[in-house]
Amino acid sequence: MNREVYGKLIFELSRPGSRGTRPVSDGAAFPKAELPADLTRSAAPALPELSEPEVVRHYTRMSTNNFGVDTGFYPLGSCTMKYNPKINDALSALPAMARLHPLAPDSDCQGALRAYWELQRSLSEIGGMAEFTLNPYAGAHGELTGLMIIRAWHDERCDKKRTKVIVPNSAHGTNPASAAVCGLEVVEVASLPDGTVDVEALRPLLDDTVAAMMMTNPNTLGIFESRIPEIAKMVHDCGALMYYDGANLNPMLGVARPGDMGFDVMHINLHKTFSTPHGGGGPGSGPVGVRAGMEHLLPAPRVVKQEDTDTFSVMREDPGSCGSVSPTLGNVGVELRALAYILTMGRDGLAMAGPLATLNANYVKESLRDVYKLPVDRVCKHEFVFDGLADKSTGVTTLDVAKRLLDYGYHAPTIYFPLLFHESLMIEPTETESRETLDEFIDVMRRIAAEALSDPDTLKAAPVNTPVGRPDDTKAALEPIVRFTK
Repeated sequence: MNREVYGKLIFELSRPGSRGTRPVSDGAAFPKAELPADLTRSAAPALPELSEPEVVRHYTRMSTNNFGVDTGFYPLGSCTMKYNPKINDALSALPAMARLHPLAPDSDCQGALRAYWELQRSLSEIGGMAEFTLNPYAGAHGELTGLMIIRAWHDERCDKKRTKVIVPNSAHGTNPASAAVCGLEVVEVASLPDGTVDVEALRPLLDDTVAAMMMTNPNTLGIFESRIPEIAKMVHDCGALMYYDGANLNPMLGVARPGDMGFDVMHINLHKTFSTPHGGGGPGSGPVGVRAGMEHLLPAPRVVKQEDTDTFSVMREDPGSCGSVSPTLGNVGVELRALAYILTMGRDGLAMAGPLATLNANYVKESLRDVYKLPVDRVCKHEFVFDGLADKSTGVTTLDVAKRLLDYGYHAPTIYFPLLFHESLMIEPTETESRETLDEFIDVMRRIAAEALSDPDTLKAAPVNTPVGRPDDTKAALEPIVRFTK
């Protein structure tokens, strides 16, 4: 790869006088439009000057630098980067859906409202909840919405002193952040060495100031929280609610439902569990579900079915609602993809996703445990965590391993999270990868472990086959360069 070309900005490729295609104007086909003087520039914008082929080649090169599930294996632990079936993209792009105005009268969009309603019902069945809202735009937005519902639940009972949220120390970083944004105090509870909640450490934290406990199951180490019923009873006995972070719902599909475990509120990351687009700043979707008796607290607007009819309408205001979290019904394109995924998979297909994800994760874990340190020696669910290389004598770090993977054409797994281990390397293969793909990944991981012993300097200098090598992460964070200067 020619780093000199692939790594340049379009401004660096600019040459004064270079031009793209200029259409010939005869005055009739391209009439001149005069802009008001107060809307015109005093000087031309400092845009790069290139020919059309140069522009096309630049952006095409940029597109080849992007890595995604359509270009290769993406074992990003905790984020479930599974393949996005193209039929879902095609269905969500149907003109009748894609061109529908969000404020169109209910009578003009019964098909779209039916799709919304069917997704709400499907998610309710999958999660073991009474009802869902599709409004939140992302997982963290869903967390905030769920906590707003919990606050509204306690406020409805004039229980204003419940201002604390208990969060395990192995939780996703968005959990305490969402609680703080919602104006709640975060109380951390310790985890056992396997990442599961320390029930004995939890007991003294439960009192009448606790609003909820947030949990992810399986936890961040991919271990199933087997004491959930006991924890749920303890939390409910003190008058608090249980919140389920749906980031790790994928291995649970068709096997267990959060609502059946005792959770009262949950969110689902459609981009993690139901194959919709993920990353790059969007789009996203984080539907929130509630158990029976809490439906009235869901944010408006939401789709409801008229009793004893086949007619759907948008409930735009609800006196008992926790408020509004989006002006419309969320990201329709993402939601349609999720519904397409659920319908094409069917009950039997969804029930296979979790076990296959679990099988793939344990296959990769057992194939690498002799060369990478396995701190929790248990059957995992959808993901697992290594604590760096088994042999640490060479000084090769988890960061070095991740950078070297880029040279072999793989996106790196999640690194240095969770914080329970010093050299965390979190891997999630998902159910969509074949055994052949997993075997190739295992071979590369073993090759990197061998390189760490025979040629550690190569790993410490990696990557060498990418447009950009290894930047100074600290300097980039403290002194970001956000604009081009000559």
